Amino acid sequence: MRALVIGEALIDIVERGGQVIGEHVGGSPLNVAIGLARLGRDVDFLTHIGTDQRGERIRGYVESAGAHLVPGSTQASRTATARAVLDAAGSATYSFDIDWQLSGTPEAAPPVVVHTGSIAAVLEPGCLATKALVDTYHLSATVTFDPNIRAGLIADADAARSRIDRLLERADVVKASHEDLRWIDPARTPEQIATAWLALGPSIVVVTFGADGAVAMCAGGTVRVPAGHVHVVDTVGAGDAFMTGLIDALWSMDLLGADRRARLAAIGTDALTTAVRAATLASALTVARPGADLPDRNSVDSAASSEILG
Repeated sequence: MRALVIGEALIDIVERGGQVIGEHVGGSPLNVAIGLARLGRDVDFLTHIGTDQRGERIRGYVESAGAHLVPGSTQASRTATARAVLDAAGSATYSFDIDWQLSGTPEAAPPVVVHTGSIAAVLEPGCLATKALVDTYHLSATVTFDPNIRAGLIADADAARSRIDRLLERADVVKASHEDLRWIDPARTPEQIATAWLALGPSIVVVTFGADGAVAMCAGGTVRVPAGHVHVVDTVGAGDAFMTGLIDALWSMDLLGADRRARLAAIGTDALTTAVRAATLASALTVARPGADLPDRNSVDSAASSEILG
């Protein structure tokens, strides 16, 4: 009963008002791996970092959270960085220095769930290996996917959209922000895109709208869940925390694994609402503190009985 997370790990260099205010371990898939481990899940993380000082910092961060760094993840010539510039509301705009590569089959136990997305899904050459691994693990595991678009890294938008479509066909659970969907297809509403994605094969498609909450769709219908009532420090890691909370909730419902794919496809709106509320809670706890500091199980359990979600 392990998760395998495939994707980039990097160092976020955070700026506000023209000043560097900190460096944090980051990367969307890394945040999901860390978040699941903090919630007590067994996690293997396959990435591409160096053995430089920043790479060793990432390794230590992963291991301290209780996740396992898959062998072969430390072959990069340098560890990637992302410069995150915060605006007055705490929203981040990113620029990247990253080389994304993968090779071979990871030395990891068979997973019950495989998660990927963001840069790992679209940046060559590693995106090709990412897709091949998803194809392989789809036979035995639930596949979760968050496109988490980083437009500044995408040179060929049509090719990126095509790669996203191919991953959607393998995914069981998809989460995307409304900004992602606006970039993918500005001619349609996020709800229209989500409906079209649901027809491609996923059992669940969720669209997040920041302070306006989330909309989730399954074969049984559509649900809407409000955002949490917290003071927002910054939004770094908010979507990753949401994805983490969603995976964890479905795991607790015993809906993960290829042998449970039919049960996941039959999820009802009540169960879906419960899962999305758990995801929203994890996101709310994350935006209430600086950086992508995803909550642990004790924090989530303590907040579950509060008024955060109204």
